[in-house]
Amino acid sequence: MIPEMVDFLTPEQRSRVMSRIRATNTTPERYLGALLKAAGLRFRTHDRSLPGCPDFVFPQAKVAVLVNGDFWHGWRFPIWEHKLPEFWRLKIAANRKRDRLNLARLRRLGWRPLRIWEHQVEADVAGCLRRVLRALGKSDVDWERIRRTLERLPPLERRNRLPRP
Repeated sequence: MIPEMVDFLTPEQRSRVMSRIRATNTTPERYLGALLKAAGLRFRTHDRSLPGCPDFVFPQAKVAVLVNGDFWHGWRFPIWEHKLPEFWRLKIAANRKRDRLNLARLRRLGWRPLRIWEHQVEADVAGCLRRVLRALGKSDVDWERIRRTLERLPPLERRNRLPRP
């Protein structure tokens, strides 16, 4: 059972804040998706039939790409979990456990899950694209087209959302 959380916002304020947090089509997903399209790849998005509802699915290659938010999925969680109230520690720990189970389920089903973190997309989206291409065994892509697509996208800034350790 998750304990009550002490909140300094009114229910209306909290609702407004939480409603702005997206589960799908996040900025890192949109950037990576734009480059995947520019590379000429065909994929499905948010396939609910697979464990973890991967963000990008390549059925023929059986590759599932999950783009995970640093905070919600607990990147380096042991370093900063002590800074959080118990409610959030339990919530993120449960998310991490669910992620581990979903990755294992995908592997048991014969899929190759590829986990990409939000900060990796923000730091080097082209590098993330290269990881996906490598997993797919693709090398014949039009890098000039990808570069032009990347130039049209607004700059992607690294935003630190994690508590300081």
